[in-house]
Order: sequence, then structure tokens, then C-alpha cells
Amino acid sequence: MGVLGEAWTWLTTGANWSGESGVSHRLSEHLYVSGVALALACAIALPLALYLGHIGRGGALAVNISNVGRAVPVFAVLALFMVSPLRNSGYVPTVIALVLFAVPPLLTNAYVGMTGVDRSVREAASGMGMSGGQLFLRVELPLAYPMIMTGLRSAAVQVVATATIAAMVGQGGLGRIITAGFNTYNTPQVVAGALLVAVLALLVESVLVALDRLLSPLRRRRTV
Repeated sequence: MGVLGEAWTWLTTGANWSGESGVSHRLSEHLYVSGVALALACAIALPLALYLGHIGRGGALAVNISNVGRAVPVFAVLALFMVSPLRNSGYVPTVIALVLFAVPPLLTNAYVGMTGVDRSVREAASGMGMSGGQLFLRVELPLAYPMIMTGLRSAAVQVVATATIAAMVGQGGLGRIITAGFNTYNTPQVVAGALLVAVLALLVESVLVALDRLLSPLRRRRTV
């Protein structure tokens, strides 16, 4: 039996799914940290990007500043937090690091989507008597929606995958399964943990693709 077969055996063993160090508990930790980080990143990046894209000013500077988060390794950010007063604040350091990592794709894609709306379309809507708010809600936001969702999917997958590194500084999540396997020289467990993270990332991507198709403003207009 190869490593993959042994990893499958590990995954299908019920004892590995129960308890505080089991897959079920680690999965709930991973989803909690990833969900909180993604929600905070959306709350920070999307309103700013949509507003700047609507007024057409300041977006390039905001995008460049947010991209600094991509240049700083997440593990380095976590390591800095672990020697700061926040080291005993639970998942706060991990969430902050993941937020910094998730903001750039959200902000960049939303801003590009807003500024990509054809100027003639804006002018036509304004000529029809639409206010700034109506222009934003009825024209700009629906047309920018595909780019916004692309940024959301990218950020979500990156956060889910990167959250595993929280285990390197003693936090929870599926990464703890991988580090526990390394510590005990249990290669099948390491592979099993990596497969769990990969499958979770693919599931998150699939769910967001389905939501994208379901909530698309253009799709709803075609069905009316």
C-alpha cells in the first residue's frame, strides 16, 4: 500500500475524526478562522473599493497600499504577533494576518470592476435621470459583479489554504493535523491533512461559483 492508500486509511478511521485533535474539531476551527478573516476583509475592502471606483479617484493608491500585504509573508506577520501583546489573544493574530492577505484581491478586483464600466453606459444612465445612488446600484454594481465575485473566490481560496500556517505558531485548524504528522514522522497523516485542506479549498471554490451563478444580477434579469 502506497502513501496515498495509507492516507486514505487514516482518513477513513473513525478515531481520527473525534476528540479535540480530530478532523471534525480541526475542521470547525479552520472554517471559523477562515470565515471570520474573510468577512472582515470583505467589510474593509469592498466598501472602499466600490466607493473609490464609483467616484473614480484614489483607487490606484489604495490598491498599491493594499498590495503590500501580498509582499509580506503571512508566517512573518504571525511570528511578529506572537512576540507582541496579542500573543495571548487567541485567534486574533491569525485573523489579522489572514485579513491582510485577503484584502488585496478583494480590493483590486472590485475597484477594477467598477472602473471597467463603460463611460458611455454611465453617461446614458445619467442622461436618463438616474441619481448617483441609482447609477451605482442599477448600473455600476451589476456590471462590476463578475469581477467582484472573482476577487471573492480568489481571496476565499487563498485564506482557506493559508490558514493552515496558523498551526506553526500553535493555533488550531487543519494545519495542526499536518504538523502533528510531521512531529511523529507520520507521513500518511501529513498527506491526509494536506488532502483535507485541498478538498476544503475546492469545496469553497465550488460553493462560491454556484452562488455566483445563482445571485448574478445579469442572470436574474434574463429570467424575468
